[in-house]
Amino acid sequence: MNDKSIKLTYFDLPKSVYVLVFSRIISSMGNFVFPFMTLLLTSKIALAERQVGLFLLMASALQIPGALIGGKLSDIMGRKKIMIVSTALSAICLLPCAVFIDYADTLMYIPWVLILATFFNSISGPANSAMVNDLTVPGNRQAAMSLLYMAMNVGTAIGSVVSGLLFNNYMKILFIGDALSKFVSIMLLLKFVKESKPSNEDLDHISDLSRIDEKPEGGGLVSALLKRPKLLIFALLNMIYSFIYAQTHFSMPLQVNSIFGEELGAGYFGTLNMINCLEVILLTTIITIITRKIRSIYNVSIAGIFYAIGFGMLFFVNNLPLFILSTIIWTIGEIINSTNIGVYIANHTPISHRGRFNAMINIISSTGSSISPYIMGSIIEGRGVANVWPIIFILGLTASFLMFLLGSYEKRTEKILI
Repeated sequence: MNDKSIKLTYFDLPKSVYVLVFSRIISSMGNFVFPFMTLLLTSKIALAERQVGLFLLMASALQIPGALIGGKLSDIMGRKKIMIVSTALSAICLLPCAVFIDYADTLMYIPWVLILATFFNSISGPANSAMVNDLTVPGNRQAAMSLLYMAMNVGTAIGSVVSGLLFNNYMKILFIGDALSKFVSIMLLLKFVKESKPSNEDLDHISDLSRIDEKPEGGGLVSALLKRPKLLIFALLNMIYSFIYAQTHFSMPLQVNSIFGEELGAGYFGTLNMINCLEVILLTTIITIITRKIRSIYNVSIAGIFYAIGFGMLFFVNNLPLFILSTIIWTIGEIINSTNIGVYIANHTPISHRGRFNAMINIISSTGSSISPYIMGSIIEGRGVANVWPIIFILGLTASFLMFLLGSYEKRTEKILI
């Protein structure tokens, strides 16, 4: 991969990418429930932090078989069918929650149904990623992923404001709105996006040196993955990044609630989410242009430094302006990370295994976010939420340094091959 050859443009992408962009805006705009999951389980259902962490751990654990199923089926049946069916099932799961929220006897059904919805969501993930990989090449992949990332945040910025306003008194509307947005997204896919699963001719087309890691592989998932040890190590390091980022929807809202109380806490947390999304919208293109000549793996290393500083400073934070400053800093890390991780993975994934590779890499990476709530929930119960942040600071710096070492090794091996 040669990041120096990337030409950043949003105006010369395949038509289907633009449809996916609009679809992502709609679905993210209606993503009301999951960003507020921790507050929902603690303030509405009155679960302890450890219990919340356990529920989130179960939801994350179910994403493993979901992703494997989605990856395998998308490589066999195609990306579009899997995305439509799994998204529809996830939306259907949200509708009964709009009824359960009104009755004390049914409140405890909600976390279980949301776990099921998360499972169906996880099935669509590998198919979605594989479709984006199918529709792009190394020369426009960073631009496409950057645009899709911005689209998600445009929707999330609007959704966060609405969620913060409605959370305390109108939770029913949030469940219904989330489901409806998913159905609208499905209609866009049905009408405007064609199946992108590579044909046999596409498999034979990957031949130039710049795409050597995308050449099709024979055999199963494990054997193909073991032939790419750098990608495997990258995924393991990215697991630390996902562990860190999981605090945005676990430790951080708990700290906001602890300092400002439940009434102000939900609104302030929604404000921080909105700032995060607006910053992504305003700065993604600028940051991508600034960093596009840097290898994607080095960019991910830089992101770890911003994570360490942005989250680490929360140990000292007790007012809203400093929360905002922290959010601005770690969001820069998020932008750099999000616009480079997918590029690195896509450029090192065989075209014949895109669905399965995206599933497995996502499973490995998301293990960090899966175990993070339970581990940090135990620490919070024993020592308080503030003591989470020194641990996160150390993890951020460590992951950044190891990612830099991996990039340096990769660069040396490329020179030897040349």
